[in-house]
Amino acid sequence: MAAVLNPWLALETGADPAERIGAVRRAHEAFLTEGAIGAPVRKVIADSWRRSAGASVEPDGVAPVELDEDELAEHRRTHPLARVMPLFRDLLGAIVEDGAHLLSVCDEHGRMLWVEGHARVRRRAEAMNFVPGARWTEACVGTNAPGTALAVDHAVQIFAAEHYCRPVQPWTCAAAPVHDPRTRRLLGVVDITGGDDLASPYSLALVRAAARAAEAHLASLGPAADATPFLEVLGRDEALLRTGGGAPVRLSRRHSEILLLLAAHPDGLSGDRLALELYGDRDISPVTLRAELSRLRALPGPRPASRPYRLAAPVRTDHGTVADALDSGDLPTALAAYRGPLLPMSEAPGVVRLRRLLEDRLRQALLARRDPVLLDGWVRTPWGEDDLQAWEALADALPPAARAVPAARARTLRGAYGIAAGVPRQPAGGDATRPQRPTA
Repeated sequence: MAAVLNPWLALETGADPAERIGAVRRAHEAFLTEGAIGAPVRKVIADSWRRSAGASVEPDGVAPVELDEDELAEHRRTHPLARVMPLFRDLLGAIVEDGAHLLSVCDEHGRMLWVEGHARVRRRAEAMNFVPGARWTEACVGTNAPGTALAVDHAVQIFAAEHYCRPVQPWTCAAAPVHDPRTRRLLGVVDITGGDDLASPYSLALVRAAARAAEAHLASLGPAADATPFLEVLGRDEALLRTGGGAPVRLSRRHSEILLLLAAHPDGLSGDRLALELYGDRDISPVTLRAELSRLRALPGPRPASRPYRLAAPVRTDHGTVADALDSGDLPTALAAYRGPLLPMSEAPGVVRLRRLLEDRLRQALLARRDPVLLDGWVRTPWGEDDLQAWEALADALPPAARAVPAARARTLRGAYGIAAGVPRQPAGGDATRPQRPTA
């Protein structure tokens, strides 16, 4: 009996490619007509088909092209993966020079930045809009290696009829995600696309190795370019402090709050003001605050100075990265850097205020932009999945044929929030801009 190598590989050792294509194609047609999925469809493919169907992907559709020539050039110039394109070409160049395969790199939103290979192969791929500027997420074009690698954050092969959309089924692909080595933020995906011969352990290992090499290269570039300490406070209860040398330091909740507040107020805070930001109106002895600051000074990294309390050297934060991107009008970068609410379990008044201000600014920009790509990304996060305004905005931003899923979710949330159909919600602004969990 053929042995299964791992669930991310398309074919078991000894499997017949032609026989597998026929079996998966029959399973694909059965799923489209009956909704059932059986053998020999892998779990990663079955899950992806269900996500694709839930997103109302047209099985005969092709990827939408979203970036024009000027937008693509600017996005390439500023994207972090531009720094590792020479490395990808060096590691994967032999694959694409054979005239049968393509090398592609997409950003964290699934938009193709580079598609390289022999002109004849690129012309064939143009028929399915496998071109720079096109968006290859599962929500746009169904199961495919770059889009599925983004969805599951794992290297994966997609073989022939495993693709959800029929125009893509003549191809086989292997793709691996690439992360920022400091923040672990997903930066995009590297992919090789070609014929059935890619359904082998070699191609999956190759893209995984290329992705890891890219992360290592980015890590080598980062500290040399900027050794400023970096504080991660988004989506985590205890901050992580990276100093550019050695292992990151996990801070206690109170130290996380203190370091964040001092980083957010580079001119310093008086003892009374810092105590108010941390403890509110509670009757706390000044000795308590001084003891916390003393313990914080004993840790590696930036040291708090006094009179007023401030940081002796600058500290960058992921909170500041999002705020700076919003200041410059770069909403995609802001959303990509936003990994969740700021120190979500903290009840320190100063932290709560920073948390709400950042979330409000991000959501107001998102709702004002009405970009279906960005809205779709937001509602698929734990912090956006119950955001009624975002679901309604997404339904409005999509073409009528694609509105069924977000409209249904919006109706469900209206019922959970106790808002009758047809009753307008409170205008955005203040507390009304922040989503709340349903009451039932």
